[in-house]
Amino acid sequence: MRTQRQVVDYSLQKRAVLRELLAGRVGTYDVCDASPYLKNAARFHGEPTDLRCPICRSENLTLVHYIYGDELKQSAGQARTLTELPVLAMTLREFQVFVVEVCLGCDWNHLVEQYLLGRDGLTGEGADEQDVASAEGAGRRRREAQR
Repeated sequence: MRTQRQVVDYSLQKRAVLRELLAGRVGTYDVCDASPYLKNAARFHGEPTDLRCPICRSENLTLVHYIYGDELKQSAGQARTLTELPVLAMTLREFQVFVVEVCLGCDWNHLVEQYLLGRDGLTGEGADEQDVASAEGAGRRRREAQR
């Protein structure tokens, strides 16, 4: 997406959790604890992938995109499909997206990445014109104060 910025990738954390699980320091029930709400969001709003679950290896993972932001009001915290995100990014100034991978078979879930979307990320003349106008206004005020 054009406006995607400030991306945080959690793949190192995922590898650390899987390493702890394989070493026996963490149990399967500690990492396979998807809530019923998350599983329903994966079923109805998730994006299926070709990646196998790292725990059960029998199911493919599903990605769920949760959105948060001040402009969203009551919609904050809802799961959205990947096709809805560009439309929201063009209508809202800024919101945060959290991507969670879920296995519907064994309940594995992990935060994959988070990023910002919205019109504020577009580089264009609108932001530059606003900066120039505010700088000109400040210069004009300074000259008037000196008179």
